[in-house]
Amino acid sequence: MIADMLLNYLKIMKLTLLAGLALMFFGCNQETQSPPNIIFIMADDHAYQAMSCYDGSLNSTPNIDRIASEGMLFMNSYVTNSICAPSRAVLLTGKYSHMNGHFTNGHKFDGTQLTFPKVLQKAGYETALIGKWHLRSEPQSFDYWNVLPGQGHYYNPDFIEMGEKKRHTGYVTTLTTDFALDYLQNLRDPEKPFCLLLHHKAPHGNWKPEEKYLHLFDDAKIDPPDNFFDSYETRGSAARQQEMDVAKHMYWGRYVKLSVDPESGDSTGFAEQLGRFNEEQLAAWNASYAPKNAALFEAGLEGKELTLWKFERLMKDYLRCVQSVDDGVGRVLDYLEESGLDENTIVIYTSDQGVYLGEHGWFDKRFMYEESHRMPLVMKYPGKIKPGSINENMVLNIDFAPTFIDYAGAVIPEEIQGESMRQLLENGENIEWRDAVYYHYFEFPSIHMVKRHYGVRTKRYKLIHFYHDVDEWELYDMEEDPSEMNNIFGKSGSEGITEKLTEKLYELKSAYGDTPELEELYMPYKNRVEDK
Repeated sequence: MIADMLLNYLKIMKLTLLAGLALMFFGCNQETQSPPNIIFIMADDHAYQAMSCYDGSLNSTPNIDRIASEGMLFMNSYVTNSICAPSRAVLLTGKYSHMNGHFTNGHKFDGTQLTFPKVLQKAGYETALIGKWHLRSEPQSFDYWNVLPGQGHYYNPDFIEMGEKKRHTGYVTTLTTDFALDYLQNLRDPEKPFCLLLHHKAPHGNWKPEEKYLHLFDDAKIDPPDNFFDSYETRGSAARQQEMDVAKHMYWGRYVKLSVDPESGDSTGFAEQLGRFNEEQLAAWNASYAPKNAALFEAGLEGKELTLWKFERLMKDYLRCVQSVDDGVGRVLDYLEESGLDENTIVIYTSDQGVYLGEHGWFDKRFMYEESHRMPLVMKYPGKIKPGSINENMVLNIDFAPTFIDYAGAVIPEEIQGESMRQLLENGENIEWRDAVYYHYFEFPSIHMVKRHYGVRTKRYKLIHFYHDVDEWELYDMEEDPSEMNNIFGKSGSEGITEKLTEKLYELKSAYGDTPELEELYMPYKNRVEDK
């Protein structure tokens, strides 16, 4: 009898164990059958300096900050080639510009190559792209797309929806958000996980704020960065010969929004830019800008005072455009919470690169100097990413593609050069990760005339080589000189770190396949086509 009882007990334990294993297996299966949705929100030229979760001294971005507070803020997120279209090609392919063939804004993206949306579609995802595209070719591997032609317009923009071009009345940031919400609510297949790329035009120049923000910051005094009047004393010819200086190159019409040049009295052509405005929009615009412009002419400013006025015009218009982007982010986050989608949706906010907001006296990007090399990046995923976490690891925009593929449960193709950030996001910083990042900018000669250069950045140092029409090197100690004012290349005491960084630089060039034999492909505009 005791033997029978023991036998029954063992049978029960066996069944219990099998049931437990089945439950574990079923649970794992359930997780793989329910991969997360992905919403990737990317602005154009949104500097980390203009996000309050990073600094807070310039403006307030409460909705973008929500992503940081509910997830992770990356302190060292970098772009591989700081210019709009190449950055977007890197996002899609997970490969450097010299590998995906999109070196400059003038090239046409080859959509037949491997991209992460193609991998996600094969993994069962529905993919969508809404907003700025800027790659000259028609989007591929998106189940739904509705994009701006070229750079797009701030007011009453055209959108190309699945091949059909339409003019829409309204403000571009609001419209882009409207279309994204319409996709989420009405157009997607609710039975499939989705990946939505929501790409804003703003705050790319020339900055035209939304009507409701035309008077925001009117009474604010915005001081320029400490190095606004940089003399480039220790830098090479690249810093001195660029054409993105606020004083010299922020043109009265395109950037400053004056119809008449205050110095020459000539027409700037800006009035033609207001031709897309309807009567109500134009009245609101003129009510805001006419008195401010009249005050400038009356003041008769010259020299540094005039340059500082231009800086304030730049900053206020830029920050007004950022405010509309933040509003749009809030609308998307609110919808996710109201619909219950937020619990299984990864939300990312970033920019296609950084940008200068007066640092070194500049207003564009392109250089490997910190403000344009470094991108803002915040990500949240409830239950997976610890709220309020901060990550100091060095990540790159080549890392987005493998991260999304990893979360989709698919195999990351070998040709992708980035690394999945999943372990960083879920397990913090205590994992093996890269100790340096590689950068290469190609678009010269071209607008803003930033010379071609490549370089390496470690946590503490940055080494840059300007080439093509020059052969100049720059080395910065980012701990002692975070504003990159003192080039120590060739200075006594820098020999050891120069040797180590040079070795690391060419090690990364080789590892990423960036070889001198590809030099002919670096020529800008080789495959240039006109915007359509």
